[in-house]
Amino acid sequence: MQGTPATIDEALQLNDNYTLDELCDAANEVRAAREGNEIDTCSIVNARSGRCSEDCKWCAQSIHYSTGCEEYDIIPETRVMAAARANDEYGVKRFSLVTSGRKVTAAQIDRFCDMFRKIAGETSLYLCASMGLLSKNELQKLKDAGVKRYHCNLETSSSYFPELCTTHTHEDKLRTIRAAREVGMDICSGGIIGMGETMSQRLELAQEARDAGATSIPVNVLSPIKGTPLENQPLISEEEIARTVALMRFVAPDCTLRFAGGRARMSPKMTERILRGGMNGAMIGDLLTTIGNNVKEDYDLFAATGFTLPE
Repeated sequence: MQGTPATIDEALQLNDNYTLDELCDAANEVRAAREGNEIDTCSIVNARSGRCSEDCKWCAQSIHYSTGCEEYDIIPETRVMAAARANDEYGVKRFSLVTSGRKVTAAQIDRFCDMFRKIAGETSLYLCASMGLLSKNELQKLKDAGVKRYHCNLETSSSYFPELCTTHTHEDKLRTIRAAREVGMDICSGGIIGMGETMSQRLELAQEARDAGATSIPVNVLSPIKGTPLENQPLISEEEIARTVALMRFVAPDCTLRFAGGRARMSPKMTERILRGGMNGAMIGDLLTTIGNNVKEDYDLFAATGFTLPE
């Protein structure tokens, strides 16, 4: 399928003039033509939890809010290796260590690099990392240890970000993404929908992630967490989630759109509609501070919706 990505205005016009099924069917055609039928799977380990200095309004791990989030420094290597081996055995393609906080320290990077080298030596996993606003030199260390993809969510559009976080900026994130690309890493960057943003701002997020060079765009659905400023944020409807994914496919036709946090609250019917409506990646297993979906159930779901697993 030829053609250029849709503009935000064009995508919004489609949203105004077509039914959900029409949008999802068209997005599914674009996905199949541009990305094929293989679903991209990944799993993450919460490698450092809580005590984050940042004030992101959605996050359970911020020190600014009282959420009862589990707190620990660096996860033991034995737990990391057990998780890595299990994911490798299940056939998960990508595996990431994710840390709380603005960034990890130099000493912590060295410890994590040792873990990544061990994982690379004992599994066939494609290694990813999400460790905050790192410098080019710090990212090079991770790259040399076997990390091939760096994850740094933009979280929301540049126009809405200041409403949700004041301790760092959208540009801080883009700077990290540029540095990761400069050392030769792939980029995974998406965000969270349902935080009070407009549909236009969701598409702005997809466009900005695409233009920043992201090959993977995770789509999280807000799970309001008690104690955070968004604890009473009304849930967006399942149809709105499905429409958002379909429109994001038109804006970012050549990216992996990855089902991430929040999908556990979706009905089976709408989950299938979304997987047949532009989505072609999924985070599976346990997530950061909420429970993910059972791996076998996910694999059965992917097969039922026409996807093949990576070799």
